[in-house]
Amino acid sequence: MKKIALVTYLDKGAYDSTTVESEDDKLLNFLQEKGLNIEKVIWNDVHIKWEDYSLAILKSPWDYFDLIEDFYIWLDLLETKKVKLLNPIGVVRWNSDKRYLKEIEAAGLKIIPSVFINKRNGVTLKHYFEKFNTNRLIVKPCISGGAKNTFKATIDHVEAMNHQLNQLIQEEDFIIQPFLPEILENGEWSFIFFNGTYSHSLIKKAKPGDFRVQPAHGGSVHTQNPGHDLIATAQQYIDLFAKNCLYARVDGTFVNGEFLLMELELIEPFLFLNTSPESYDRYYRALKELI
Repeated sequence: MKKIALVTYLDKGAYDSTTVESEDDKLLNFLQEKGLNIEKVIWNDVHIKWEDYSLAILKSPWDYFDLIEDFYIWLDLLETKKVKLLNPIGVVRWNSDKRYLKEIEAAGLKIIPSVFINKRNGVTLKHYFEKFNTNRLIVKPCISGGAKNTFKATIDHVEAMNHQLNQLIQEEDFIIQPFLPEILENGEWSFIFFNGTYSHSLIKKAKPGDFRVQPAHGGSVHTQNPGHDLIATAQQYIDLFAKNCLYARVDGTFVNGEFLLMELELIEPFLFLNTSPESYDRYYRALKELI
């Protein structure tokens, strides 16, 4: 029986990986106890013979956006070696660039208002304060994760922020969005699905004085028990854009009672398995359905 690769990354200390390693290890042990021939594999380890694996599960390739061209080459390699990837290779390529949000919006689903700026194009942030009718903006790369090069621009410091962005935009494309005070007030929702079926959800909140909800930046996690209507809202994004995905995380917030998508996480989301005792079983059942 060929092996299954639980794909992770080479930790060089760039990210706070305490929680992800814990989740990875617990999941690995759980799946091994279920009888699966599965082991941890670093995605860009040149010594790996991918033909030895029948299946690869993208779990925590946390540095993929720092090595995006290598990552795309690796996806091509898996295709060549006929290794099945979960989530599917085509979905992963699509999800790696936040321009996917435009497709989701075009399909009639709600997203946070977003403008995309191409690399090396000049940008004047003042225009976007006016466009979004706000005095705060969130600016981040189109290919990014973990709040890398993400900053909050305020109307009071627009010139300094404009200079910073115009330097960064020489290297990569960016997305500009209005900062939503609802995220500070009510937090950011995450709905987790396994093979298209709802599993569990939570709200992430930033620490006082910050806007980043990631645990690495001091954010906190609060489990939720949403009603059917909220789950159905999140399910719409899954049904249209996460077909045949082992896992998916729908991240967003509510503005005037309406859910706005921030990101559809299909590559390396932390799954918060520890917040729901049944989540490991749900993950395993979804995996068995897709193998």
